[in-house]
Amino acid sequence: MPTIAVKLYSVFFKFLLKHRLNSLLLHHPPSPDPGGATTSSSSGAGITYRPDDPVFPSHPSFSSDGVATKDLHIDPVSSLSLRLFLPDPSLKSPKPLKPNASNPRRNSYDGYLPSTAVATADVARKLPVVIQFHGGAFVAGSNNSSANDFFCRRIAKVLDAIVVAVGYRLAPESRYPAAFEDGVKVLHWLGKQANLAECGKSMVSSGGGESGREHMVDAFGAAAVEPWLAAHGDPSRCVLLGVSCGANIADFVARKAVEAGKLIEPVKVVAQVLMYPFFIGSVPTQSEIKLANSYFYDKSMCTLAWKLFLPEEEFSLDHPAANPLVPGRGPLLKWMPPTLTVVAEHDWMRDRAIAYSEELRKVNVDAPVLEYKDAVHEFATLDMLLKTPQAQACIEDIAIWVKKYISLRGHEFSY
Repeated sequence: MPTIAVKLYSVFFKFLLKHRLNSLLLHHPPSPDPGGATTSSSSGAGITYRPDDPVFPSHPSFSSDGVATKDLHIDPVSSLSLRLFLPDPSLKSPKPLKPNASNPRRNSYDGYLPSTAVATADVARKLPVVIQFHGGAFVAGSNNSSANDFFCRRIAKVLDAIVVAVGYRLAPESRYPAAFEDGVKVLHWLGKQANLAECGKSMVSSGGGESGREHMVDAFGAAAVEPWLAAHGDPSRCVLLGVSCGANIADFVARKAVEAGKLIEPVKVVAQVLMYPFFIGSVPTQSEIKLANSYFYDKSMCTLAWKLFLPEEEFSLDHPAANPLVPGRGPLLKWMPPTLTVVAEHDWMRDRAIAYSEELRKVNVDAPVLEYKDAVHEFATLDMLLKTPQAQACIEDIAIWVKKYISLRGHEFSY
């Protein structure tokens, strides 16, 4: 069973969350349009974090844990933001990169890197890219919170990958499908970055020089190619990782990647990780009955969160965003990427996540389930639980599985 400290914190957490959800419902009800329908607020700026939620500043230089972070705003229309996590390339690279003669901090591949960055002789070491979606019941949380920053740093180090933490728009200011659209937008942005970087290399190699590359970038309507991704990112080894409601977003993005196929090249989603996904449905599962009042996120509060997230005219616990087992989603299942699902013993949402994994396995998708005993929802990502042995073990278990699909040596375990 969870410890006394976890039980007490859960009571406090649920009290604050219930108050927040009711306040949001009171101040942000769905607004009817002149025709009588409600608006989803899926476009426009919106917000990506609550003003009363603490945020953790980015650190573009490598910190003591060997990870540098940088914040980006990639969409001038909405407030969509990203935080990049770059593990120190010098930790596993044998030779220093030849510096650019005009600027010692600019490498020969056009990447402004933290001062301690070192890469291989002529081409920087390429790392897989993990796109991460935080939790928070669609109404709270952020990509730059202290808890999410700590979690993503750990993922970047253990997987030796660039992590792109997505600050998607929150409900009810921006209802469905805003957060899902933001996730797809990041996938396309990653592809655009890779293509611009390749165009830049081609122009330099053909004699266009640095000025020609800058002109090319401006002509494409971008201020600059993101240097950390250009120098170190390998979009052909892209992994989606979603936490709680972020797992719903990740699964949606994976489906859109399947539908897009070669249209998103060179991006290739090779795997996804769904950590205690925020699934629900109108017909309750055994865990939804037995654990309806479980720790941190109970069923009644999650139902209220779905009311805040879905437009009023679309509200249903069997909405495709909420229930992955609704009819009509079957044809795409066999093309889904390998999917690791993490569930907790004392989480009322566990059975539906396991059932979805079983459906994937029926069509021969590699879809294992990691279930953790005596664990609660968000046991590996909640602020007070981040440093527990169970949370650390979960990250290491995820890394062992993911490395099968991001290893350059092929589908094998890579330690």
